[in-house]
Amino acid sequence: MEPNTELLHVDWPSDAHTLKIPIVDVTNPRFALDDDPSTRTSLQQLYEVEEQRQAKTPRLISALTLRLGARQSRLLHGLVHAGTDHLGGLHTYLMKLGADNLPAGFDGPIDRKVAATPHALSMRLRLQQCAMLLAEGLQDALAQSPSKPLHMLNIAGGTAIDSLNALILLHRKDPALLRRPIKIIVLDIDSVAPNFGARAASVLSAPGHILSGLDLHFEHQPYDWNDTKPLEDRIRQSAASQAILAASSEGGLFEYATDSAIVANLQVLAHATDVKVIVGSVTCSDPLRRASIKRARFKLIPRGVEGIHALAEQAGLELSRFEHTPLSDQVLLRPKTAPNSEVP
Repeated sequence: MEPNTELLHVDWPSDAHTLKIPIVDVTNPRFALDDDPSTRTSLQQLYEVEEQRQAKTPRLISALTLRLGARQSRLLHGLVHAGTDHLGGLHTYLMKLGADNLPAGFDGPIDRKVAATPHALSMRLRLQQCAMLLAEGLQDALAQSPSKPLHMLNIAGGTAIDSLNALILLHRKDPALLRRPIKIIVLDIDSVAPNFGARAASVLSAPGHILSGLDLHFEHQPYDWNDTKPLEDRIRQSAASQAILAASSEGGLFEYATDSAIVANLQVLAHATDVKVIVGSVTCSDPLRRASIKRARFKLIPRGVEGIHALAEQAGLELSRFEHTPLSDQVLLRPKTAPNSEVP
């Protein structure tokens, strides 16, 4: 059977017209990336060449080039003129679509070039790896408790496209695993990207689509990761329904928050009885990545696997597995009492 290459879209209001924004499905060949030692090595080499080129370019020239390019590229404009010290959730999502899947208005020559950079490819691979780690980390727990609800807590989750893709992967593995009430709960200070995620969930679960028939609910909870009370409240609600819990934060908590905020959030999760898996991306800490961050405006914190391992230990969690891209390491954490954990 030929793989399905149909694109599903969310109709998204933008200025005077509606954008048809594709929904990322990492099992669709239009989005799926090879993730083997050879392709990782090639991506790393491309990234290193690009970073070395950037390092040799005077900052004034680089800034002028970016601003001129931003006049002709909505994708680049969002990067250059972001109003905060981090890239917004919906714009981050657009960066993960790939050059061939950009919506009209974001698909000019410069947009396509930006979407094909090793940085954008690394963001796409980051999503794919987080979704895979979530799905594989949940599979046994779902099989062992077929009647329990599943609650997926997504901290600083934006569109929660990693949670949605974990469900797609699980459904393709065994649809019976998802015959239960499912909630995706996005804990995020922003509301725009979660609104897109809710619409994507509705499209994916519509009749005839990949998640059709699922009892799937998508919720957004305003959340500042420096105050964990809303997270504690959500976990208590999940515990009352005896739900299996999974948590994730792709491109969020582990990359931007302080050590103390990360530990506080992880401690809340570690003390929850039914948390089976915690997945997140961690900014790499190698010298090249550190130098790149110094040139950038976004306030990423380069911890690497070693840094998040130490913070997880403080919270009572263990590092079970990790995957790598040039920009970040994707980690799977489990409570220390979890069986069959394998520390790399």
